[in-house]
Amino acid sequence: MKHNSTARTLAVLVLLGVAAFPLYWMLVTSLTPSERLFDATPNLLPTLSQIGTYAAAFTETSLRQWLVNSLIVAVGTTVLSILLSVLPAYALSRLTFNGKLLLGFALFMTQMLPEAMLVVPLYDIFTKLSLLNTLLGLILANTAFTVPVVTWILKGAIDGVPSEIEEAARVDGCSRLGIVLAVVVPLIAPTLAAAAVIAFFHGWNEYVFAQTFISDDALRTASVGLASFVGELSTPVHTVMAVGFIYTLPAVVFYLFVQRYVVAGMTTGGVKG
Repeated sequence: MKHNSTARTLAVLVLLGVAAFPLYWMLVTSLTPSERLFDATPNLLPTLSQIGTYAAAFTETSLRQWLVNSLIVAVGTTVLSILLSVLPAYALSRLTFNGKLLLGFALFMTQMLPEAMLVVPLYDIFTKLSLLNTLLGLILANTAFTVPVVTWILKGAIDGVPSEIEEAARVDGCSRLGIVLAVVVPLIAPTLAAAAVIAFFHGWNEYVFAQTFISDDALRTASVGLASFVGELSTPVHTVMAVGFIYTLPAVVFYLFVQRYVVAGMTTGGVKG
């Protein structure tokens, strides 16, 4: 038993190391002196010789505004995706109606469409609706992509809620909408957290729509701002790595904040859809 426990601990440590290494490597590279960046023997320990790069990232670039814009888009996408997915997920799980299978299949099929394929029609629609160069437009575009997957995730969780609980609430006079909001939603809260993580990460990392629909520098998201450092003739490696490291931290912190709910959601079968 002791050997098995030690092996599991080592396996977990190795997996944690593999997962965290890209983030650590960005930190080390951002702090490595320029003359040692391309050494044959890579520097594995961070130094403080380039620590000023982090201060410069905030004072000499628009990183702070980019992060605020990304946060608005990610939070807006998450909230809107959850709000718009609960009722369709309940309908697919509990109700019987014509075209139910077709609707579920259509939602699933939307995940197979690449974003680049939808840029042109969405650009035309957003132009007519005056949504270009607005964060609301980005939130709506991202939500259109996350709602189908969030709906299927929540459907899987609702499938696991015993129908007897809903019947008891109905006997007590609770309406269908009241049952969804007061009974079903609290019971699938861990899965809601797992779905929120997926929607948040999509909104936080999305690049194609943000690059196409936003031309105002003040409305750039961090993903587009980070890409703007890459030039044809030169690329400031320290700045790219420092901004990349800072850009990754909010997503990591958000995941750590909700990870125990995510694990609970997965263990209840919430992501099997």
